[in-house]
Amino acid sequence: MSPWLRRGLALAAGALAATGFEPFGAWPLTIIAIAVLIWLIGEAPNRRAAFGTGWLFGWSHFAVGLTWIATAFTYQAKMPAALGWVAVIGLAMFLALYTGFAALIASFGRSRLGRALLLAPAWMLGEWLRGHLLSGFAWNPLGVALIDTGVAQLASAFGGLGLSGLVVLAGGAVAIGATYNRVTAMLTFGALCGFTLLAGVLVPDALPPTTTIVHLVQPDIGQSEKYDPALEQEHFRRYLTLTRNALAAPHAPAIVAWPEAAIPFEVEDDPQVRAVLASVLKPGDLLMFGGEALVRDTHGEITAATNSLFVLDSAGILHGRYDKAHLVPLGEYVPARGIMEAIGLARLTPGDIDFLPGPGPRTLALPGFPAAGIQICYEMIFPAQVVDEAHRPAWILNVSNDAWFGPSGPVQHLAQARLRAIEEGLPVARATPTGVSALIDPRGRLLHTVAPHVMGVISAPLPAPLPPTPFAHFAHWTSLAFGLLLAAAAAWTSRRRI
Repeated sequence: MSPWLRRGLALAAGALAATGFEPFGAWPLTIIAIAVLIWLIGEAPNRRAAFGTGWLFGWSHFAVGLTWIATAFTYQAKMPAALGWVAVIGLAMFLALYTGFAALIASFGRSRLGRALLLAPAWMLGEWLRGHLLSGFAWNPLGVALIDTGVAQLASAFGGLGLSGLVVLAGGAVAIGATYNRVTAMLTFGALCGFTLLAGVLVPDALPPTTTIVHLVQPDIGQSEKYDPALEQEHFRRYLTLTRNALAAPHAPAIVAWPEAAIPFEVEDDPQVRAVLASVLKPGDLLMFGGEALVRDTHGEITAATNSLFVLDSAGILHGRYDKAHLVPLGEYVPARGIMEAIGLARLTPGDIDFLPGPGPRTLALPGFPAAGIQICYEMIFPAQVVDEAHRPAWILNVSNDAWFGPSGPVQHLAQARLRAIEEGLPVARATPTGVSALIDPRGRLLHTVAPHVMGVISAPLPAPLPPTPFAHFAHWTSLAFGLLLAAAAAWTSRRRI
């Protein structure tokens, strides 16, 4: 095979693999694309070419899956909007290093089976590393392509990383079957039939809901108007009206959730704002909403802020605050600000002061209601980092502002929230300004949604949690055990020359 043909096929296969993510959800194409990658690694004449093949695959894979980042740059005026596409291509080139190294490791396999068994744990390791190094960016793990299949339930044992390993193994089965050897073809057919069967039968029955009613408010406030001072009061009234209407009928105490950064006013130091918020609640109700907490120096000057969630009761009393811990570079703070500003880079969101990170996952005690774990925006994409293990909550509230994520970002974000629900065995409630707001059961199923760019409120009972899953108990140790098992199998096949 000519080098140019191999490179072109690697680029095409990487783009094809990204169609398994939302909004396409074509997971069989992702498996086929991985099969092509395994075949191309075997066609590489040397280790360097194998790395390059994996890098080209990853470059197109991430570039196609992360186009929503370019949309985010259109909502600010400090930098050219075209810089968004530079960011997509540049980030994809960096993330492709992980797939390049995975392909390099796989190239040590002596057969397609050996390469598949090496590529799976190497890919899992790469996903773990990109979720931790340089602040981490764990968006779109390969396994999330399976979120609408029963196979996704295995994330409760092996996590999202384990699902990614399964996708690679399924691709390996296709690659092996393509050898047209009768025995391997039969084994491959049987493996894929078993995989398909699991996809259909691993979905368990629904659980009975709790008596806790939640109202998830989606006001349909777009990013282009969110920070317009002239619309500030109108947006505030919209939140209040939607909440008042949701709580209009006689009801037992309920929880109302507003999205990330719903309130542009100071809350902790302004009793008037708290009184207005409390006016739409009835005794026993709680309002959970996103806003900012300001950090001041000894002279009272504002030096920083936190991206926070507040809990308020009908008397205007605050019952807790969670500060976002995993901040978005260039979205909520500017890393190496002096250098970045010198080359013309700034924050994508308004404001000149940086946000400070909170201490990490925290469970908030809610008077009269089950305790909640809080995740703000893209914190939800990091497996094993969404729950305070010492104080396990009964559910997770994920407030987010997906309005600047373009058409593909919000649905990809939702899919990853569903994956976290399966891993932890906890229901997830999502409140976003433009969608997709959703109520998710602890098996990752969508119970209720509000479509993108629609104003509405989800009013429904909160699903009951499951007992702690193996992944909730052991986190990535289960993924590591699965990866080591695959590596051991690869070593065994190498010694046996299979």
